[in-house]
Formats: sequence, C-alpha cells, structure tokens
Amino acid sequence: MKASYLLLLASCVLATLPLELCLGARVYRRPRRWLLSLLPVVVVFCGWDVWAIARRHWTYDPRQTLGVLLPGRLPVEELLFFVVVPTCALLTYEAVRRILGGDG
Repeated sequence: MKASYLLLLASCVLATLPLELCLGARVYRRPRRWLLSLLPVVVVFCGWDVWAIARRHWTYDPRQTLGVLLPGRLPVEELLFFVVVPTCALLTYEAVRRILGGDG
C-alpha cells in the first residue's frame, strides 16, 4: 500500500491527540516551545538520513511511501516521522508530568 508509512504516522497522531485535548498536555498550545524541541531532532536525523541515502546505506521501499522526495532523496514521510514521533513523546511526557503534579 502506497500510504502505509503515512497511515502509521497519522495513527500515532490520533492515538496521542487525547493527551492534548483531555489531559491538558499543552504541547500544541505552546507552538514555539514545541518547534524549538523538534528543531534539533529534525535537523540531526534528517541530515543523518540524507547522508545514509547518499552513501547507499539506507533506502525506503517505494511501495510503502507516496513517492514524494525532498532534497537529498528523503521521502516526505521520513521528515514527518521526525516530527510525529518526538511530538508523541512530548505529549506523553507532558501528560504524565501534569497528572503527577510536576506542572509548574
């Protein structure tokens, strides 16, 4: 399926959305903080992937991705992975922190 990777990422977002909406994780409500948290992850790991792709150490199955490639032949889904997974981790961390009373 062409959109397998994208569907998996969407599932991760949907599964953690209640942490923001119901438990008040406040990750999306603080966009500057959220983006500053993502920036090093996106830069380092996208750079690493582009390097690995260029050296032919790493590939992506075109049957599992949409075929939209960013500079360095990086699939758009891989960039989204480096946004979605850390965001899910932040949502989880902030929700647990809020529940345990570390909100301050």
